[in-house]
Amino acid sequence: MSTYKNLIGKNVKVLSTDPDNDAAEGQIWYNSTSGVFKDLIVGEAFSSAAPIGTARYTLGVAGTQTAGLLFAGDTLPGPSALTEEYNGVGWANGGSMSTARRSVGGFGTQTAAVVTGGNPGPSVTTATEEYNGSSWTGGGAIGTGRRNIGSAGILTAGLAIGGFTGTAQSTSVEHYNGTSWTAGGAFPSGVSSNSGMGTQTAALSVGGNPGQQTINFKYDGSSWTALSPTNTVRANTQSGGDSASAVIMGGYAPSVSTATETWDGTNWTTSSATLATAKTQMGTGPVGSGTASFGAGGYTAPGKTATTEEYNSNINTITNAAWSAGNNMNTGRTSTAGFANKDDLVIAGGFISTPSPADADTKNLVEEYNGSSWTAVTAMPTNRASSSGCGASQTSGMVSGGIHPNQTTSVEYDGTNWTSGGDVPAVSRMAAHCGTVPAALRCGGAGNPGPAINQTIEYNGSSWTAVNNMPHAEYGHMLVGTQTAAVFSGGHNAPTKSNLYEYDGTNWSTSPASLVTAINNNAGAAANGTQTAAMWMLGAGGTTAAQIYNGTTVELTASLGTARYNVNCGGGGTSAAAIVGGGDGDTDATEEFVGGTSVATASTLTTS
Repeated sequence: MSTYKNLIGKNVKVLSTDPDNDAAEGQIWYNSTSGVFKDLIVGEAFSSAAPIGTARYTLGVAGTQTAGLLFAGDTLPGPSALTEEYNGVGWANGGSMSTARRSVGGFGTQTAAVVTGGNPGPSVTTATEEYNGSSWTGGGAIGTGRRNIGSAGILTAGLAIGGFTGTAQSTSVEHYNGTSWTAGGAFPSGVSSNSGMGTQTAALSVGGNPGQQTINFKYDGSSWTALSPTNTVRANTQSGGDSASAVIMGGYAPSVSTATETWDGTNWTTSSATLATAKTQMGTGPVGSGTASFGAGGYTAPGKTATTEEYNSNINTITNAAWSAGNNMNTGRTSTAGFANKDDLVIAGGFISTPSPADADTKNLVEEYNGSSWTAVTAMPTNRASSSGCGASQTSGMVSGGIHPNQTTSVEYDGTNWTSGGDVPAVSRMAAHCGTVPAALRCGGAGNPGPAINQTIEYNGSSWTAVNNMPHAEYGHMLVGTQTAAVFSGGHNAPTKSNLYEYDGTNWSTSPASLVTAINNNAGAAANGTQTAAMWMLGAGGTTAAQIYNGTTVELTASLGTARYNVNCGGGGTSAAAIVGGGDGDTDATEEFVGGTSVATASTLTTS
């Protein structure tokens, strides 16, 4: 009888813990801790990821799953010049193109991409632009103006394959060298809406119009060779990979599809992994590899979409960031103050705004959250709403300011009782607050009624001291971090409501980063985390958007389930684990956020 060593050439390894890398794929080992034989087997799956900032279809795409790029497209009602960048977690705004257009060709990387052709209006264009990671500049015009172009390659060695000239599908193939286009080997037949992938000298062109097709051709830099066709007729699929390993997803097949196929260099195989939502026109260039790609935006009946789905084929079980419903608060209300973390949150005060006038119906109610349920605890000494809170834990926090008559007072909480703290120097509601009880930071706010102020004050555990003013008078904004490392954004008065401003314990400065979605009139949205790991959510009129800041860039992450605003101001966790409760309409609803994970999953071998 053959043994494992006879077949494989080595003995079964004995390990105390399971390996967690691709090198272990297909290998067998004995886990001495659990006493079982195990192996790692590749699995294919799609997972929902952060949506793009602006829903659109007929996009240009480039990059990888962790450094992706989307540009151009149709927003219905018209062509777009917008660019968005993906880091594998969320989307951030990039520099806008010079010319808005849709149905473009695109290829390259996140910091060296090309867009060409497309429709800026009713006619096709020959214009080409190049992206350097922050801005677009003009490149060499493509020889034949067209749209829906199959694309592949990099900025200095790109391919434009086929496309629709406005009257017919084209056989034109052109090479780009980073400066100009030259003619390559003509495609065997006129084609458009085909998916390209690979390099300028080893590319695939798959499917396309007219009539959706199963065609699959390989290019060697000068001529095309027919290879095994796809299993389903296809056009307008999103692709990833190269001529040796590739994936195509969605598209018209012949209706809008969820189907996925993978390429091993010889044959296409229908994958068991499918898109959660049928969609097409996500882009005709490649993103990522044959084992790690994504499809973002696109068209799904009845129109444009902002959804992103990641495709992965590896040994890991991947769970994307997500919000889920938590247990409801005991009393629904709006404009509350909050402090501490996801699993030990305190929410205090607020309005019960209906049917009474808001200012006349402030509350002193306090509830604690333990990670699963809410408990009513000792009420604050006085009613207040539109106040702000800060604190490191459920046993050490404070609430300050708020709607009449408590605009200058602050109170401290020790987990059981409330005691008076130092009075703030200026009358203020809807100020921003962060830090701890002995080292708090507070900025901005407004009278009731009254103008906004630009005051910054620091707390030492007993009294407040005025320090350097914030960049502009503001209220209804958000502040995250500590007394010596904080960042604020948004508000009612912000000249640019997507700006971020950082505080170093002495001075304020404008951050080079900006919010993907501007926060306007948020009236006290949830703010969580530190200066380099912050989460902001919600805004004027209510939105589902949630954004993460890492100290350098801001990205969209998973959207909340329900749009809301005027929720707890201050506290609620970090950019990896957060909670939000209450909001306008006196809701009692709670949502919890958990960041994404990627974990290698070992299978236990059995004799069955």
